[in-house]
Amino acid sequence: MTGIGNRKEDHINICMNESITPEHCYWDDVKLVHEALPELDMEDIDTGARVLGKRLSYPFIVTAITGGFPGAERINGNIAEACSRLGIGMGVGSQRASLEGEERRSFEVVKEHDVPLVLANVGAPQLIPQQGKPAFDEGMLDDAMEMVGADALAVHLNFLQEVVQPEGDTRSAGCYDRIREVCRGRKVVAKETGAGISRSTAERLRGAGVAAIDVAGMGGTSFSAVELHRARSVGDGARESIGSSFFDWGIPAPVSVAWADVGVPVIASGGVRNGLHVAKALSLGACCAGAANLVLREATESADAVEERLMRVMSELKAAMMLTGAKDIEQMSSRRSVITGKCKEWM
Repeated sequence: MTGIGNRKEDHINICMNESITPEHCYWDDVKLVHEALPELDMEDIDTGARVLGKRLSYPFIVTAITGGFPGAERINGNIAEACSRLGIGMGVGSQRASLEGEERRSFEVVKEHDVPLVLANVGAPQLIPQQGKPAFDEGMLDDAMEMVGADALAVHLNFLQEVVQPEGDTRSAGCYDRIREVCRGRKVVAKETGAGISRSTAERLRGAGVAAIDVAGMGGTSFSAVELHRARSVGDGARESIGSSFFDWGIPAPVSVAWADVGVPVIASGGVRNGLHVAKALSLGACCAGAANLVLREATESADAVEERLMRVMSELKAAMMLTGAKDIEQMSSRRSVITGKCKEWM
């Protein structure tokens, strides 16, 4: 296993064993208004949703976690099996390693399961040349989608991670034009990786032709924190300092959901930990919610463990819908939310 695969394995180990999330849960700043007389039966609540043209049983995607090293096959296989059983979406981690000739099996395993919505994944930095490394061409992007049987291609905007990462790719000039090119003939999801999307950026992405925006706002996994631990392990004091300074850099996820609602579907991720958070995301304008680290530990165990964890989330979502009088996802999206605390200061 070479450099990128080792890095992906490092990421998994750090996410499971180190402190990598801000202390404050920004979703707790969002309050839903209780309906004391809901006038509906819980068993009649419909949690189905259409996301990127696909019908999901619940408005949820297990977003990008990993891939590209042998241990990731088990993780992605367990997630794919659970998502297939539950009828929800799944995204894979960055496919850069496989596209550059390293391990592919950890991605291809997803095609063995009938997941209703699958997102392939490449990084925006790899769409342009990076210090002697060529950009991904159209054939490589098509390969990424075929590798996992993808319905759409996530292009992740991970520049915070790259500036902290010891081997990071820090050129970004030209990314917007390349994203616009990639959108021609493909469904593209513009995906942040923990720092959120501003309204102006969402409007630019809409202009580029993206099919959806995954805000991945501050509040979940901080890849600045993840790379801080990697920099520390190799004695890179300068990068460790940057990682520490930017540990909680970004736009809170709920704020980003509201700001990114500019006429394209919004996927709410970034610190989503339960079904109540999913309901809050829907009330702010998201078409669905997503999370990754939520099921990481379970994914190293079994598909049953992943399914059990996600079923709890779905039960909590249904409870929130009952308690706000929402019989389906469309009604949940129209339920009033009250913004308090740190998110109110932002908005």
